[in-house]
Amino acid sequence: MRTAVGTGDLYAEATEFAQTQPEFVVGAALLFGAVILFVYAIVRWRRPHGKRFARLLKERDEISILMHPNPDPDAMSAATGVAALAEQFDTDATIQYAGQIRHQENRAFQTVLDLDFDVIDHVTDLAAEDVILVDHNEPRGFTGADGILPIAVVDHHPGDGTGELFTDVRTDYGACASIIAEYFQDIGAVPVPADRHTSETGARYTVPSAVATGLLCGILADTNRLTVGATGADFSAASYLYPGVDDDQLDRITNPAVDAEVLEVKARAIAGRKIRGSFAVCDVGSVSNADAIPQAADELIRLEGVTAVVICGEREGTLHISGRSRDDRVHMGKALETAVEPLPNAGAGGHARMGGGTINIQPGLPDGGDTGPETQFSRDSFTDRLFKVLAGDI
Repeated sequence: MRTAVGTGDLYAEATEFAQTQPEFVVGAALLFGAVILFVYAIVRWRRPHGKRFARLLKERDEISILMHPNPDPDAMSAATGVAALAEQFDTDATIQYAGQIRHQENRAFQTVLDLDFDVIDHVTDLAAEDVILVDHNEPRGFTGADGILPIAVVDHHPGDGTGELFTDVRTDYGACASIIAEYFQDIGAVPVPADRHTSETGARYTVPSAVATGLLCGILADTNRLTVGATGADFSAASYLYPGVDDDQLDRITNPAVDAEVLEVKARAIAGRKIRGSFAVCDVGSVSNADAIPQAADELIRLEGVTAVVICGEREGTLHISGRSRDDRVHMGKALETAVEPLPNAGAGGHARMGGGTINIQPGLPDGGDTGPETQFSRDSFTDRLFKVLAGDI
C-alpha cells in the first residue's frame, strides 16, 4: 500500500538530510555549477562568430577600426562593414589608417562610396581605447603601434596577432570582406537594394547598399575577381551581398582612370626586369606612389615564361616589396618573409600567390644622426637574395 507524502514532509526530510550530510550537499552544488558552466561554454563556443562579434560591439560606446597601412579595397570594405555593424548597435566607430591611399582603385573606392577615414601617425591619434584590427592581425605603420592591444582581430592573413577579447583569423578565405559579410549573415541582416530605403526591408538589421557594394569590391579585389585564392566561402559571400550591390558604383570603382606614374612604373618593371630561370625581379627605383609597385607585379607576372615575380621600389626611405606567384614551388608570402628575415626594420608576409613587405633602408639614430656606411642597405645584394629565396636556395 502506498503512503501519501506531503510537500511539507518532503521539505522537512530534505532539510534534515542537508543538516546531517553537509558535504554531500556542497558537492552536489559544485557539480551542478560545473555542469551549468560547461553547458554555457558549449553554447558560447557554438554561437556564430557574427553574433559573438555583435555582442562585443554592443558592449562598447566607441571603437577605433584600424586598417593596415596604405589600405586596399579589402581592408577599406571590411572596416566600413564593421562600422555599419557598430552603427546598428549604437556604437560610435572611427575608421583609421597609417600611410596613404594612392592606388587609383583605392581612391575611387573612397570617393565613389563617400567614405571618411582618419589618417594617423602616432598611437595617440587613435580615436578610442578599444581598437579593432581588420585585414591584418598586428598593428604597424605608425609610432607606438607595437604597444597597442586590440580588443578584436578579424583577418585572413597568416600571423601571430590576436585580439584580447575576440580573434577570427581565417587564412583559407580569399578576402577579409567575406568574413565580415558572414557576420551580417549570422545576425540575419538583409542587403538593401540600391533603389530602396532601409525602412522598406522591414528587417531589424541590414547591409546598406554602399556597404554591400564595398564588400563585394573587397572580395573581387583580393581574389582577382574570384579567380585567384577564392574559396566557396568567398563565392557564398558574394552571392549574399549581390542583391544590395549598386552596379553603377561597382563599375566606377573597378574601372577607374589610371595614374600616369602607374603606367611608367609598369614600363620600368618590364624593361628593367632581371630574369633567372622562370623568376623575375626588378627594382624600379624611386616612386611617389607606392601602390604602383603591386600593380607592376600584377603586370609582370603575366609575361610568358615567368612564374614568380618580385618588384621593389623606394618611397621616402622605405623600400616597398610586392610579389606574385603562379608557381606551386613558391609560396610568395613565406618567400618574402624569408628574404627580409635577417634585416632590421623590415617585415613581410602574405599568401601563396601574393605577398608584400617593407624595409626601412634609411634608419636614423636616436640622436637624429645617420647610420654609418657599414649598416647601409645594398639593393643589389637584396635582389640576389630574392632570387636565391625564390629558387629555394635559402
